[in-house]
Amino acid sequence: QLRLVESGGGLVQPGGSLRLSCAFSGFAKNYYTIGWFRQAPGKEREGVSCISSSGVGTNYADSVKDRFTISRDNARNTVYLQMNTLKLEDTAVYYCAAQRTFRRHYAQLKRDEFDYWGQGTQVTVSS
Repeated sequence: QLRLVESGGGLVQPGGSLRLSCAFSGFAKNYYTIGWFRQAPGKEREGVSCISSSGVGTNYADSVKDRFTISRDNARNTVYLQMNTLKLEDTAVYYCAAQRTFRRHYAQLKRDEFDYWGQGTQVTVSS
């Protein structure tokens, strides 16, 4: 059964760093683009970053470019989101999601294309 489990969230001061992990299982990893989304209180869920099944294709929201880096280790069935220079507005619940596709370099942050979701991990940026 397909499963996605996020970890690594927590409380951090502005300017600090966190690394989120998304452990996935139960599906053929070579055919799934993995993405990170976030939802702040009172706001819609928005795309943060995603990475293709090959690891070659990546995509970032403008608000996190040059601060966040996505990567994947298919041997460990894990996708990482390294978050640096965190800002107050990065506070949200972060969700990992998977999209089945045969396009191995495909990486687009279209929320409706992601079929499977984890439970989320809280990231709080506060002084």
